[in-house]
Amino acid sequence: TSMVTLANSGRIAAELTVSGKSVNGETPVVMVNGEAAKSGRSIFPSSTISTPDDTSAVISMGKAGQIELAPNSSLNLTFDDNAVNGELNAGRLTVLGSLGTVSIRTVDGATTTLKAGEEILASGKAQTRSSGGSKNWWIWAVVAAGAAAVVIIAVSQSGDDNLVSPTR
Repeated sequence: TSMVTLANSGRIAAELTVSGKSVNGETPVVMVNGEAAKSGRSIFPSSTISTPDDTSAVISMGKAGQIELAPNSSLNLTFDDNAVNGELNAGRLTVLGSLGTVSIRTVDGATTTLKAGEEILASGKAQTRSSGGSKNWWIWAVVAAGAAAVVIIAVSQSGDDNLVSPTR
C-alpha cells in the first residue's frame, strides 16, 4: 500500500465574499493589502481590507468566526483558530458568527469584544444589529402559516379510503 500526504504550511486562511454594485456593471471588488480582490480570494492574518461605496465584504475565518464589513469601511485584520482581532479605521463591522472572541479596536483607541449579531462603528459605538427583524416579523409569520396550511391540505387530501389491493 502507499499513502499520500499533502504538506500543510500551518497557515490559516479566511475566505472573502464580496457583494454590491460596481459603477460599470463589472464584478464588485474590495481592496486587500492595496490589491483589488473578488469573491473567493483567500485572506491571511495581518491583512488590510477596504470596501468602496456600495460594496460590502464578508470574511469567513472558519471556527474563528465570520464578520461583515459595510461599504466605506477599512479594517486591519488578524486572526487564528480561536480569536479575531482587528483595527477598524473607518465604517462599520458586524459579527455574523463566532465560536471564539472578536476584539475590535476603534479610532477612539478603545477595544471592544463583540458577540454574534453585534456591530461596531469606527467611532467606537457598539450596538446589536436589528437587521429589520423586529419590523418585518409578520413576513416570517405569513410564510410559516402558509407552509403549515400546505402541509395540512396535503395530509387531508391524501387520505384515500378506497384502497385497491395489487393482487385483485
